[in-house]
Amino acid sequence: MVHAVIMIRTDSGTAESVRDAVSALGSVADAHVVAGDFDVIAELDETEVYDVLDTASSSIQDTDGVQETKTYVSLT
Repeated sequence: MVHAVIMIRTDSGTAESVRDAVSALGSVADAHVVAGDFDVIAELDETEVYDVLDTASSSIQDTDGVQETKTYVSLT
């Protein structure tokens, strides 16, 4: 199992709708609107690192309102 955290920067006023759309993805364990440099944090659980890349680069980045993402894969 691969656990990853994806930081998401959104367009102004879209953080909640982005969180809701990202939360609906099957591999997303949890998603939160947060304050700081990014607007949404999503936690993913996937079977392979490639699946994390696919979810981040395709499913999440293609979501309306998403400007930028940064992905962090847990090592422990």
